[in-house]
Amino acid sequence: MATYMTDPIAEKILFSSLDLDPLILRAIEESGYSEPTPIQAQAIPHVLAGRDLMAMAQTGTGKTAAFTLPLLQRLLPYASTSASPARHPIRALILTPTRELAIQVGESVATYSKHVPLRSTVVYGGTDIKAQKPVLMKGLEILVATPGRLLDHVESRNLMLNQVQILILDEADRMLDMGFMPDLLRILALLPKQRQTLLFSATFSDSIKKLAQDFLQHPVTVETARIKTENESVKQSVYMVEHEHKFHALTGIIRSREIRQVLVFTRTKLSAALVARKLAREGISADAIHGDKTQLERIKALEAFKAGSIVALVATDVAARGLDIDQLPLVVNYELPMHAEDYVHRIGRTGRAGASGEAVSLIDSQEERKLDDIEKLLKRTLPREHLPEPAHKRLYTGHGPLKAAATHARKPAADDWFSKPYEPSKPAQQTETQPLPGAPAKPVAALFRRKTEPAG
Repeated sequence: MATYMTDPIAEKILFSSLDLDPLILRAIEESGYSEPTPIQAQAIPHVLAGRDLMAMAQTGTGKTAAFTLPLLQRLLPYASTSASPARHPIRALILTPTRELAIQVGESVATYSKHVPLRSTVVYGGTDIKAQKPVLMKGLEILVATPGRLLDHVESRNLMLNQVQILILDEADRMLDMGFMPDLLRILALLPKQRQTLLFSATFSDSIKKLAQDFLQHPVTVETARIKTENESVKQSVYMVEHEHKFHALTGIIRSREIRQVLVFTRTKLSAALVARKLAREGISADAIHGDKTQLERIKALEAFKAGSIVALVATDVAARGLDIDQLPLVVNYELPMHAEDYVHRIGRTGRAGASGEAVSLIDSQEERKLDDIEKLLKRTLPREHLPEPAHKRLYTGHGPLKAAATHARKPAADDWFSKPYEPSKPAQQTETQPLPGAPAKPVAALFRRKTEPAG
């Protein structure tokens, strides 16, 4: 297995030198690009040559175009304007782990193929399968799908995969993490043995190498340098905060920075939903995206976040995979991820395209081992900072444009009486009542004394 390393600084090339059709180059130019990224410059020639490819590329490196552009070029001989479905069999299958990433890849395919007669669509779970059937029945050359929904369509006989010539596994490491291996093996059995296979992964773990052995034949391996985790435009901060204080620290950070957009990461779906609800109760508009949300709900939340209608978007790693948000000022790790590599993906959501950004991590004592793993990956020690209790309280009071909303949502202060220690009352026999106006002063007990004899 050969590895081809390329120095992106030493080799400056243009898309026009990569043997791509003028119609594809036109779409690239209209998208505002002229020079390929390192992964694109390395991968495209090998894909055009028909080689199987194993590429290590992280989110934000341009990997989608690295397989989309040569894919379109290889399928151009099959382009047809015919209305007959028989002239449009599925020739390329792109598998992604999440619905969001499938949508993003589908948009990329549509963008770069807009001047060529090649059909494409995207299918994923969380929506009515019947609504996806008509497009499939009309025929198409390129199908982007999540594994589970693809098998649903296969079982429903809505599509056939016996003419697939190119298989692409995007973010293969994430697919394995999500337990898709059984589905991948079932899909592999449905494909022709003679095909080209491209595997893109953020890591080359042992499980990925095993997957490559099962799926690929004599692949070329390309590996770009990892995304700079020490991006000078992203300020990284670590605060040691016990779990019970994390939410108050989060609200304080949002208010003290007076920002209108923050992407908050949690480790579980339950945490994402809970944090979003609590933020809304505190007067900070928020929504959550996670695996239990329908696709429509997730798209609606993401669009609201991009439009500025909500301040905080709370997400899990799986749901956020493939999110691309321009000019995002702040990412908060409410909980550290299970895998250190996911930390790199998280903080990479801010500070894009040279813009400044900030990544804050709230870490409790149970997460210090995960922090150690992250620091080993970064090859540096992140400074530990503490938010003492007085600082917490100052943060909680609210600042900037959100102060009024937070004040409105804050509960009224409780009466001090409820916080005082319990003190037993004095015995009844020692207690005297004050006489009513105009009434003789008598002990209360005397009012209830039974009369036995007339007073003498």
